[in-house]
Amino acid sequence: MSSVSDRMSRRRLATGADPDASVTTTLADLRRGERATVVGYGDEVPASTARRFFDLGIVPGIEVTMVRRAPLRDPVVFRVGDCELALRTVQSRCIHVERIR
Repeated sequence: MSSVSDRMSRRRLATGADPDASVTTTLADLRRGERATVVGYGDEVPASTARRFFDLGIVPGIEVTMVRRAPLRDPVVFRVGDCELALRTVQSRCIHVERIR
């Protein structure tokens, strides 16, 4: 495992008695046009998948906008920076976000 993959495997969603924890959700829960800030990845994410998200630019602190769903509701297109990325619903459920109000 590379040193970057090792560091990414330790990057997890911060949990605890935070009162704002109920505000966090996943990318899969966003509706068209909704914006959110990435908080982290779920514990179920393997290091290789976390590295892929990182390489795609889906890193904690980045703003993501849900653009559209495919006709059968999978995959879902998200705008990250200047790029549009298509992720399967299973993958987008692993990315925890906080909605921008």
